[in-house]
Amino acid sequence: MNEFSAEIEIIGINPFVFVPAKVLDAIFEQAGKTRGKIPVVMEIEGHRFEQTLIKYSGHWRLYLNTPMRKSAEREVGQMARFGIEFDPRERITPFHPKFKIALRENEEAERVYNTLSPSLQKEILRYLSHLKTEESVDRNVLRAINFLLGKERFIGRDKP
Repeated sequence: MNEFSAEIEIIGINPFVFVPAKVLDAIFEQAGKTRGKIPVVMEIEGHRFEQTLIKYSGHWRLYLNTPMRKSAEREVGQMARFGIEFDPRERITPFHPKFKIALRENEEAERVYNTLSPSLQKEILRYLSHLKTEESVDRNVLRAINFLLGKERFIGRDKP
């Protein structure tokens, strides 16, 4: 694990840290690439998470979501200890069975879904896969179908 300390910063509404060049070089060597998204396993104050290292606006950033910061008891403007390494495991976002059935039952929604960018498809799948109750799954599968049909907003987005 490549370790470093950094101050948590924010760009827009997204908290992040800059990863030091020496650590980036080690990650690039492990990943065998220096471009695109790089899957990593990271620790913040000893709490382990999966994350993706992303280059944005010319700088590699490690974004920190709310659960990460809460676990570490750190916020924007504070220093934190990090560990990071390349994660070679394939990451697959599960396709919720109820969403798969709903798409099969609605040809138009399935057609629209298949034309979406892979990142938007993944965003929808990830959202549905993290729901806790059957009621929320049912409600949100319907919302996703309506979103694909251009009838309502979903995951903070207008129609596709």
